[in-house]
Amino acid sequence: MADASIRTVEARPNADTLVKPGELVDLVEVTPLTLNDRRIYNQLLENAWEAIDKPVTHVIAKSVLRGSHNSNDRVGESLERLMSAIVKVAVTWEGEPAIERVQLLGGNLESSRNDGLLEYEIPARLRKIIRNSQVFARLQREVMFALSSKYALTLYEMVQKRGNLRWKASERFTLDSLRGIMGVPKGKLSSWSNLKLRAIDPAVAEVNALSDFMVEISPIKTGRAVTHVEMRWWRKDGDAGGAADRALQFSKVGRRAKAEGRAERVVAGQGVRLRPAWLENHGPALQTATYETARLRHPGYDIYFIEGEWRRWSLSKEPPKDPDRAFLAFLRSYTEKNPI
Repeated sequence: MADASIRTVEARPNADTLVKPGELVDLVEVTPLTLNDRRIYNQLLENAWEAIDKPVTHVIAKSVLRGSHNSNDRVGESLERLMSAIVKVAVTWEGEPAIERVQLLGGNLESSRNDGLLEYEIPARLRKIIRNSQVFARLQREVMFALSSKYALTLYEMVQKRGNLRWKASERFTLDSLRGIMGVPKGKLSSWSNLKLRAIDPAVAEVNALSDFMVEISPIKTGRAVTHVEMRWWRKDGDAGGAADRALQFSKVGRRAKAEGRAERVVAGQGVRLRPAWLENHGPALQTATYETARLRHPGYDIYFIEGEWRRWSLSKEPPKDPDRAFLAFLRSYTEKNPI
């Protein structure tokens, strides 16, 4: 979103969305961050928003950042990565384009209590960037937490920043700049085919399924090599928007069905493959919504094969309180260790 008549700090979060300065969307990570780091950082920005350009200390409950995790360890690790992270931000200096290098997070103080508070500061140079910002992305919280990779979250933020521009529906990036913005670690996914297969295609699929926009990324060659890409975006029509809403509801449906004591089965004839008979001996079927969510988040994987692996792995463990959530966590770990 861009509007020369409004400064980013004057935009306001609401019950469903948060605001992120555009300069912090298209930044280039010098120090790679994780999906959880990015989510936590967005929450820290939102919490500080009312005084984000002021030299003050902000306070937030650790439980807000912890989310569904019982331990604060991941929060602490994310804070340390954010403190040490250096990013490059495109700015204008004395009327000329320039690159500014800044830290994302300043000093902080964490209570040792699990239910304690976190005090933190936004670095002075970053506050100045935010104060001068006039372009921002409005992010839906539900989508932010549904996306399963940092590449998908970054692409979603990029599209949300640009989606309401009336005069623009596409943008060209060098391949190196796209890698930098998406946070691809140096030396990783160095070929176009690997970058497309493991980062771009899965991210595009998730954003198209869960957000209000469709996005397309096409390669542009110089000679025989892909050197640039063109990103195009457009707002979904009503039917596609409804499909995105249903996709976001998958996990909610599963939780609600479980609370009501309904045991959903995966059935044929409704766009879902029949669960293999051999799995019946390993345990009852999970919620239909769990299988749908698994396919949506990890396209190309044999979900039932991985369920079998999870069942065998679980034999030596305590029975999970929430099998659907436990399976999705195992699936995510499995796909990270066994990329297609």
